[in-house]
Amino acid sequence: MSTKQLAPPWAPKLTARTSHLGDRLLQVLTLLGGIATAVVLVGVFYKVFDQASLAISRFGLAFIGRQEWNPVTGHFGAADFLFGTAVTSAFALLIAAPLSLAIALFLTELAPRPLQAPVGMLVELLAAIPSAVLGLWGIAVMGPVLARTIEPALRSVLGFMPLFSGPSSPAGLLPAALVLTIMTVPIVSTVTRELFASVPRELKEGALALGATRWEMVKLVILPYSRNGIVGAVLLGLGRALGEAIAVAMVVGHTPGIHASLFAPGDTLASRIASEYLGATTTLQISSLAYLAGILLVLAVLSNLVARTVAGAAAGVPGAVAR
Repeated sequence: MSTKQLAPPWAPKLTARTSHLGDRLLQVLTLLGGIATAVVLVGVFYKVFDQASLAISRFGLAFIGRQEWNPVTGHFGAADFLFGTAVTSAFALLIAAPLSLAIALFLTELAPRPLQAPVGMLVELLAAIPSAVLGLWGIAVMGPVLARTIEPALRSVLGFMPLFSGPSSPAGLLPAALVLTIMTVPIVSTVTRELFASVPRELKEGALALGATRWEMVKLVILPYSRNGIVGAVLLGLGRALGEAIAVAMVVGHTPGIHASLFAPGDTLASRIASEYLGATTTLQISSLAYLAGILLVLAVLSNLVARTVAGAAAGVPGAVAR
């Protein structure tokens, strides 16, 4: 009796010609997709910097270090917005990165099975909240709570540090950083959760069988195995933090300036562009806003390059699993 399996009658009969045609079609489609991505990216850069050409020719690189932003006198600078963007993004990642790793580890290693799906879904639902709604909640609920309770408590304990000194305010750098944290956590935690879940079970069970505690297994197996992906997840969070405009614009205070205190109001590159572009009255003001957009694009590209460099360096270091 023949053991040869017969193909079902509906299965397509592949020939060398059709297989070759499918390969060529796949190659062409993927090539077109790559070219389209490159064209869109180049087009965005060209349009932004073309619109910013007037401000670039007028202010040059000194625009980056200028603090004044006055549409009436025609004097513009990006220093205040760069400071606000750096501070809010850095503090958002400082809080969101460890929090996201903890959430991912809890859902993959510690949470009871009945809790994993509901808790994971709730975390992911944070990413579905519109930024305008989150900004409204930030200025109506979170900001007043921070001004009445959290900021005075921080000032009473850590007031000797310039970061936590000064009068409390419902709008400022700290509320903006916390709003960005809320928006960043779902992205980083979802990606890292998938990374931790993809760690081979044999490696984890082998570490436990050799006498490692659960924390040692996490430290010596899961984190080294996933470190390159963790860098990519944090990069995604950084891109979210750098580019968010609407929610930040509603809570940051719209007062350009470089202040040592997190309680002080400020502004960011993205929020200034979003709040002022449609109401710009002069060509120089529009060009200066485009200059801010160009700086934001360059920062995004540089963060990608740095993250890839760090990930490549981490990949070249033998991890605990390899040892």
